[in-house]
Amino acid sequence: MDEQQHDVQVRIEDLRSKIDEIDCAIVQLLNERATMALKIRELKPHANLSLYDPKREEQIFANLGACNEGPLFGDNLREIYAAILHVMKEL
Repeated sequence: MDEQQHDVQVRIEDLRSKIDEIDCAIVQLLNERATMALKIRELKPHANLSLYDPKREEQIFANLGACNEGPLFGDNLREIYAAILHVMKEL
């Protein structure tokens, strides 16, 4: 392996390490989000609110679209969050 290939390999390893850190942060945030969702679920019956609120889901998707600066496309983000919301409902 020449010096340039070695430098590229080191850079790839650095970037992968940063991705691993970001993945851990995402997991922490997802768990924090799940905790908030569970608290809301606990409160909804006391306010005579349905557990499922499709308007809120659309509001979430709209908020995500407004804060998305890319490179993810809006449809990609919606697909990711649809999966997240599905899992949150199953908690």
